[in-house]
Amino acid sequence: MKKLNDMTFGFVGLGLMGGSIAKAIKQKVFSLSTEVFKIGEGLDGLSCDHSCGKILAMDMNLDSLKKAKDENIIDEWFAPREADEMLEKCDLVFICLYPRATVRFLAEHKNAFKSGSIVTDISGVKTLIAQKVFEDGAKLLRDDVDFILGHPMAGNEKEGYGASSGTVFEGRNYILMPQKSNSEENLSLMRELITKLGIKRIIETDYKTHDHKIAFTSQLCHVIASSLVDSAEDDKITAFGGGSYEDLTRIALINAPLWTELFLLNKEELVSMINSFENSLSKIKTAIETENASELNSILKAVREKRSAMAKV
Repeated sequence: MKKLNDMTFGFVGLGLMGGSIAKAIKQKVFSLSTEVFKIGEGLDGLSCDHSCGKILAMDMNLDSLKKAKDENIIDEWFAPREADEMLEKCDLVFICLYPRATVRFLAEHKNAFKSGSIVTDISGVKTLIAQKVFEDGAKLLRDDVDFILGHPMAGNEKEGYGASSGTVFEGRNYILMPQKSNSEENLSLMRELITKLGIKRIIETDYKTHDHKIAFTSQLCHVIASSLVDSAEDDKITAFGGGSYEDLTRIALINAPLWTELFLLNKEELVSMINSFENSLSKIKTAIETENASELNSILKAVREKRSAMAKV
């Protein structure tokens, strides 16, 4: 079985998520304290006290790549036109692009991936990618390349490599969507890597369930936060806040192009969740309008109990 410490990792996109994963690998997989590797027999026990693996990255933002190299996070960087040169060296590639761009990249660089390599993505919506890779008969990847659907449930409202952090995954969830074509050895390797990044829990499901659940836990939350900001009477309203508004609207500092694509690609699931939310909001609104204290108290009590139960999962 491959050893994580010996592998060459490649990043297509070194923004917030790509940069964070690269930093976490550098700090927690390639750290000086991991292992001592023998580099030859008959050399009087000569050894190196560092990982023998590498991190390579490609991005349109050359300044980010140079910064990552200067920070010793990546070992080598590549411009977009040099993508094939990078891919042929990598044992495991993270595609850190928007969903549609991920599909385009896979199609355009199909023949460049190293034979036997693992390729994974971080996209927030999976149906498009899964159908193109596994179901449409398009053969976006060769049979000797193993594509594993993945989604780290971590991040923040900021953008770019400068906002990335190797600690962002600590205590968070990571969703994997294994397919019949995936090698069990490669899935085990991904689980090992994810755990080393600091992930608390790995959820394994199918991509349709992923998109259904994410429509609620992620996309609906961004819709609500955005709507709450949009409905504000003026931009000085926060002077009257005690923290609740700030907590609820932090994620409204949104990457508009990314979330527009995510919302539209998961339209059916998201609209269904919005309808459900509107129904719940309507019940509370009606209870307030009709001054039905008993009904309002009952709703709020039930909500409190439901939220408490969620915290135990």
